[in-house]
Amino acid sequence: MIVDKDFTISDIDERIYGSFIEHLGRAVYGGLYEPDHPQADESGFRKDVMELVENLQVPIVRYPGGNMVSAYNWEDGVGPKSERPRRLELAWSTIETNQVGTNEFAEWAKKVNSEVMMAVNLGTRGIDAARNLLEYCNHPGGTFYSDLRKKHGYDQPHNIKTWCLGNEMDGPWQLGGKTAEEYGRLAYETAKAMKIVDPSIELVSCGSSHAKMPTFPQWEATTLEHTYEFADYISLHQYYGNHDNDTANYLAKSLDMDNFIQSVISTCDYIKAKTRSKKTINLSFDEWNVWFHSTDADKKLEPWQVAPPQLEDVYNFEDALLVGNMLHSMIKHSDRVKIACMAQLVNVIAPIMTENGGKVWKQTIYYPYYYTSVYGRGKALKPIIHSPKYDSAEFTDVPYLDSSIVYNEAKEELVVFATNRHLENTLLVECDIRSFEEFELLEHVVLENDDPKAVNTRDQENVKPHHNGESYTDNGILQGVLPRMSWNMIRLRKKKTQ
Repeated sequence: MIVDKDFTISDIDERIYGSFIEHLGRAVYGGLYEPDHPQADESGFRKDVMELVENLQVPIVRYPGGNMVSAYNWEDGVGPKSERPRRLELAWSTIETNQVGTNEFAEWAKKVNSEVMMAVNLGTRGIDAARNLLEYCNHPGGTFYSDLRKKHGYDQPHNIKTWCLGNEMDGPWQLGGKTAEEYGRLAYETAKAMKIVDPSIELVSCGSSHAKMPTFPQWEATTLEHTYEFADYISLHQYYGNHDNDTANYLAKSLDMDNFIQSVISTCDYIKAKTRSKKTINLSFDEWNVWFHSTDADKKLEPWQVAPPQLEDVYNFEDALLVGNMLHSMIKHSDRVKIACMAQLVNVIAPIMTENGGKVWKQTIYYPYYYTSVYGRGKALKPIIHSPKYDSAEFTDVPYLDSSIVYNEAKEELVVFATNRHLENTLLVECDIRSFEEFELLEHVVLENDDPKAVNTRDQENVKPHHNGESYTDNGILQGVLPRMSWNMIRLRKKKTQ
């Protein structure tokens, strides 16, 4: 591998390390919010959960959905809690108590040093509800909705700057789903109204629900022809699973993510040319993760419960490797991917799990997310990689070495994130870092396990990193030993002059 200071991809927007909270399962109730928990603060939020979220340094959290936003009345979740209605939540067939809403979530986000990325309902509602919610959140005062916020105890505006124009509106499962033309027109008119209320906001236009949708990428092309003037981003959503129990093929699925990103970039740039625009639309990969373990359990749940255990995937070691590779993909495309949200943050397909009334613990996928978020800030560099390759059931020419590189100029740190996809063999990686010759090794963190199916539980952490990675530098060459089936972070810093 060759790494050079001049091989710059882009400054990394820290929002690519964002996450997502939907009113689904135990993400909110029992996850973020549990007033009767011994660790609950004065507002009912679990402090043990907040501590782990703060450690992740999550810069932005998408809220409140997800599928549920397409039938959500935001007014149900504001004002005195005793007066808030209990509703049938139709996306996930549960009861929504509305004890947490816009103000509570904005308050929680401040506590964990995060921003809110708010989604509006373009399924059962539209322009009016969206502009009113924006006025409620962002207008300083002197109008009906801004004064209503003040009446509810929030004198200062929340100043939410990133807004999603609906969610997965191409999906037949979506309440109020739309054709591309229908969504494009509604999103355009909603965006126009919202930018009049607050011209400083950024808007995310709905892309396809995933890359296998039959209308992809025509959906992007058609909707962007309508929304290009007002939209700043288009959304991407993608989940992966090891349904065939084929680890080698599973670890290659980040190549599919690369192709998905590139296809959406190409479509955006085609519409830019077609509309003669000077503006470049960037990407918001605002739902991504592994999701397949909980599918059978979810089918057995009785409907109309309050906060049932839905989508509670128990992640294993190979899931953590794929998550690491997906994060490589975000960094490698950071010139166009400016926002990304791991879906979700707590309990629901999440890096953090809780027990109602009890403990909190880290799933296997917590670790690549943690290290990449904390140390992956700065400039993304393009590595030149020469790696042996393999073929799998779905992919050809899969490099055993997958890597992303971050140079933090302010801290004078170089960080190499690297995955060895090989199921049996160690990789000895020789990295030419002559443009960083004065840098010395700080640490080599390794996430490895002999069992790709190893999981973490409430009482036992079977998958956790160690700091005994084998690496050394000599005359501008970094030598790193990557164990079989491992995710690695090798961090270097400029030598201090005497």
